[in-house]
Amino acid sequence: MRDVNLGKLTYYLGIEVIQGADRIRIKQERYAQGILRATKMEACNATQIPMEANLNISKAEDEQEIEATEFRRIIGCLRYLLHTRPDLCYA
Repeated sequence: MRDVNLGKLTYYLGIEVIQGADRIRIKQERYAQGILRATKMEACNATQIPMEANLNISKAEDEQEIEATEFRRIIGCLRYLLHTRPDLCYA
């Protein structure tokens, strides 16, 4: 069996790895931006409070049906992002 050197790790499972001389940094900016692009929400404003307190939510009766497979894919992406980012999960 031959040893194969693939070089430094740069991107793995949605996590970008930046290796410097004195430290290794990881970030998921590209993964999160991809989710925003897929949902056409890249122009949305950032906020410190994710949802209005005591908001009453109701079903929109006159809206078109959503594609269930695409909805599940996006929810899966968000769940993965939250499982790997406890600071976002807490919010």
